[in-house]
Amino acid sequence: MWGALLRRGGRGAGGLWRLASSGPPWSQVVSEAEKIVGYPTSFMSLRCLLSDELSNIAMQVRKLVGTKHPLLDTARQRSLAEITELIHTAFLVHRGIVNIGELKSCDGPLKDMQFGNKMAVLSGDFLLANACTSLAQLQNTKVVELISSAIGDLVQGIYYENSKSSEENCLTDDIGISTWKEQVYLSHSALLAKSCQAAMELAKHSAEIQDMAFQYGRHMSMSHKLHSDLQPFIKECSSDTLSFSLNSAPVVLHQEFLGREAWIKQIREAQGKGNIMDYKKLREAIKAGKGVTSAIDLCRCHGNRALAALERFPPSEARAALANIVCAVTRFP
Repeated sequence: MWGALLRRGGRGAGGLWRLASSGPPWSQVVSEAEKIVGYPTSFMSLRCLLSDELSNIAMQVRKLVGTKHPLLDTARQRSLAEITELIHTAFLVHRGIVNIGELKSCDGPLKDMQFGNKMAVLSGDFLLANACTSLAQLQNTKVVELISSAIGDLVQGIYYENSKSSEENCLTDDIGISTWKEQVYLSHSALLAKSCQAAMELAKHSAEIQDMAFQYGRHMSMSHKLHSDLQPFIKECSSDTLSFSLNSAPVVLHQEFLGREAWIKQIREAQGKGNIMDYKKLREAIKAGKGVTSAIDLCRCHGNRALAALERFPPSEARAALANIVCAVTRFP
């Protein structure tokens, strides 16, 4: 994605606003963006990481360090994308840590869980350390500052998530959608937004262009989060035990429209014996309100703001690919 944002030239994108209402699915638009960049950007592809060809290229690029060779500019754009994905992956691994205190005997041997936690901590720290080392090698103070501040935002956002994890089956705080946006920015949007801005800094673009890249990353990731939160409410699911976060966007908006007292009443009506939540019953109650449709509207609003930021860039295949990514997360059945 970051590599695509840096590309110039190519065929015109045209009609960004028209793209907001149609387009291919998420997996397809990401694949098309990867083709423009020239390599699969996701670390989900271990085959890519272990490729001898990529290793040889990396060795040759390292030899150019200090020579001011033009190829280094391209390598530093690509390196930033890898750094960002390393950071993202590191925090995903850290999120896999299990709360030992909440385990039951049926969950498995305690020693296995403890070992898994240790591996998650060490693996996440290893990825994060490598990302920080590569970040320093970019030799750009502003980029280091931007990505470092994004790491700080992630830590703060995950701390909030963990503090709320024990309340998932209880009454949630009356946070409101504005507070929800602030929290989602920290835990989901900051890294992408600041990485897009950093990419423009490495490419030596103006402060105005850097801000547009930041706005695209921020609003696109916000749309992606809203799209993810909406899935339990818009997808047909045969499971009666489908769960969802009580702090997700549709629920927060539903609570705002319904009022605190009525929301507490709905929560209690959905709780059975032993305070076990009947998520199917609660989901139907939320779908009957305005929260889901409001969340869809909010998702499209952020998508349009991301497209508006893209309009400041010249037409290119890269711009079209980034627009299609927005379309993929703002399209609903």
